[in-house]
Amino acid sequence: MSMENKNILVTSAGRRVSLVKAFKKELKKYCPNGKLFVVDQDPELSAAAQVSDKYFKVCNVNNSEYIDDLISICIYNAIGLIIPTIDFELLKLSENINRFEEYNIQVVVSNPEWIDRFSSKIKTKKFFEDIGIPVFSFYTKQNYKFPLFIKPISGSSSKENYIINSEKDFTKNHFTNDELAFFEYIDPNQFDEYTCDLYFNKKGLLTCTISRIRISIRGGEISKGRTIKNNLKRIIESKFNYFEGLRGPITVQFFMNKQDESVIGIEVNPRFGGGFPLSYEAGGNYPKWIIEEYLFNKQLDYFDDWEENLLMLRYDKAIFIR
Repeated sequence: MSMENKNILVTSAGRRVSLVKAFKKELKKYCPNGKLFVVDQDPELSAAAQVSDKYFKVCNVNNSEYIDDLISICIYNAIGLIIPTIDFELLKLSENINRFEEYNIQVVVSNPEWIDRFSSKIKTKKFFEDIGIPVFSFYTKQNYKFPLFIKPISGSSSKENYIINSEKDFTKNHFTNDELAFFEYIDPNQFDEYTCDLYFNKKGLLTCTISRIRISIRGGEISKGRTIKNNLKRIIESKFNYFEGLRGPITVQFFMNKQDESVIGIEVNPRFGGGFPLSYEAGGNYPKWIIEEYLFNKQLDYFDDWEENLLMLRYDKAIFIR
């Protein structure tokens, strides 16, 4: 890849200010003239777009012209690397990876079969079972136990999540909406929730595992958390050490029993997680490694020297534009 083709594009930038700033900072170390661009459906109302070097408006990911638009933006702005950030775009970008490569553009995304697998909670459940990690129970809508948890089969946000303690908590929608599924309820008094930021190199080898406890959550995203090295980290390193076709940042969620440190697998998101700023501050420099691996063909060694017991307390910050 030529030096002229080392600009980076972050898609669906939205509120991901910390992620954009991290990539800008690391890119400048390797390419002082390198630019960090973003695309968004409404970039003028995107906080992350305002801290980028330049932003572009794009159509919806479901639009047939979406891939062509991205390719054109990359060609005319010497962009050699694309960083996806939301679930909805992963499959389309992955399925078109060869088209991007024709123009010397790399996309940090896993293979389509992995994205399809992790987009379904049923398929993700089987994945955990196949690698020997216990999972919570699925109930049918005719046979269930209280309390139970209702959430969509697909998706990773906290929308349409319900805790059901008795029959009176049900609505008609819970039974008629085929997208909603019934799950075993995991008692937070007995279990802690963890999000783990994993990094897989181009060959599918695990090169970093950072586990962080979710102390408080707002809008489905961590607002207070702390890095921690415990039995969960060891389990991940033994169960997730190699998966062909997994690439870049992978976010995995677990419940851990407070007494015996046994774990239950929850979900996998093959992209940066919302709480990644904590892992980055702790020393998990995924933006740097992506730049080294994808733009400079550097081989990565396993990294384990990240800071434990680093506490993150998130707060809102405003950007003002005149």
